[in-house]
Amino acid sequence: MDDGRLDALGQTIVGALPGAATEHIVAFNQLTVAVHADKIVDVVRFLRDDPGCRFVSFIDVTAVDYPGRENRFDVVYHLLSPTLNARIRLRAQAGETTQVPSIIEVFPGADWFERECYDLYGVIFTGHPDMRRLLTDYGFDGHPLRKDFPLTGFVEVRYDDQEKRVLYEPVRLNQEFRNFDFLSPWEGADYPVLPGDEKAGAKP
Repeated sequence: MDDGRLDALGQTIVGALPGAATEHIVAFNQLTVAVHADKIVDVVRFLRDDPGCRFVSFIDVTAVDYPGRENRFDVVYHLLSPTLNARIRLRAQAGETTQVPSIIEVFPGADWFERECYDLYGVIFTGHPDMRRLLTDYGFDGHPLRKDFPLTGFVEVRYDDQEKRVLYEPVRLNQEFRNFDFLSPWEGADYPVLPGDEKAGAKP
């Protein structure tokens, strides 16, 4: 589907869902529609059932983290319409405490995707029948795909052969890997002169 038809489809969707869909954008031959998180079930049901849309194939649900924003997450849904031979991306903003309605009643295949999104980002889906972690352990602390999650995690897991059980222990680092200086070496180093650096400027 070309950009003109995608733009027309986006206008139709936004016009048909006042108060739910707020705007649409066409970029790189892809249609993105911004929606209110609390109206997501109504939006996906319309996209599935409307004869002009027929987005009957659910692809995935994920999130994008913007830690500096008040509503730090964009919850992102992808759907496919074989009838139109087109894809659509829905984007809904959510905060850490925002309760996003589950779309399982419309697309049962969203089950594990919503669980994964909760596990890795901490997005809360209400109405989900089994909102548990999916990929991390039951006692895992934090959400690994948040941008403020430390690269080394909070605890390390190991099997102790003497105790014959799995142990959870706080991460102990010999060096500090959690604070990074992102200054490029070409912009100048943000530390005192190291021993031997004085030779670089010495004349032969």
